[in-house]
Amino acid sequence: MAGFFAKLFKNDQRIDDDFYEEVEETLYMGDMGAVATEELVENLKLNVLFKDVKTQDQAKEHMINKIAEIMQQPEDAYDFEQRKSAVLLIGVNGVGKTTTVGKLAKRYSREGKKVILAGADTFRAAAADQLQIWSERTGCYMISGKEGSDPGAVVFDAARAAKAREADILLCDTAGRLHNKKNLMNELAKIDKILASEFDDAVRKNIVILDAATGQNALAQAREFKDIMKVDGVILTKMDGTAKGGIAVAITKELGVPVLYTGVGEGADDLMKFDPRAYAEGLFNE
Repeated sequence: MAGFFAKLFKNDQRIDDDFYEEVEETLYMGDMGAVATEELVENLKLNVLFKDVKTQDQAKEHMINKIAEIMQQPEDAYDFEQRKSAVLLIGVNGVGKTTTVGKLAKRYSREGKKVILAGADTFRAAAADQLQIWSERTGCYMISGKEGSDPGAVVFDAARAAKAREADILLCDTAGRLHNKKNLMNELAKIDKILASEFDDAVRKNIVILDAATGQNALAQAREFKDIMKVDGVILTKMDGTAKGGIAVAITKELGVPVLYTGVGEGADDLMKFDPRAYAEGLFNE
């Protein structure tokens, strides 16, 4: 990711119409999306015209500040982690949902929280086995079902267990699904109702897991899930595997959903809380 946008700021390049065109083109190429790109370019022009942005270095600093501002999470974005909560992790196939659930379990259990895992991905044969490994590694209690069983029943049992065991956080892994699979989308609504009914004193959060390396496809996926249910946050996996990284800005700007964590590797500790300032600076580093 680092360095993709650094080429915008060259010592021998003036701030003129050609520069603005290059900025716009590079932002598009870096997966910033139309809405964020237009706002960033227009805002830069206004600051060059009416304020103190006159040099390339000043333009770079302005861009970093503006992106960090866009990506700033709401003050209560992480409050659910300090309260009794039920978190539903959703997304398409292959984005790393189960691994991310495991990494979250490790993070939260290390903080002293009692975590229960719900293996509600009963479609993928290896999902329950994979989550079981994380359960053993983190010492977190896990509820799962047989392959092909009703994921709603798994969540029901997990919610009951979480309540009985006075768990701090219930993390629900789910099967990968696309918007055109109506039965799977309806299933999410069913799971949502079960959590609201059976773990009624818990804060409810729905978090979409997206593969940053898929660029604009990740934005499309987030939009599809947001169309059918409330989405409270995003976790971007494989941020270390993309040369661009601007998709985070597109998602937050166009959908109004904050990025909460980023996956930066395969290790158990390679899930980082999202830092808007560090992210913005990283986009423009050499």
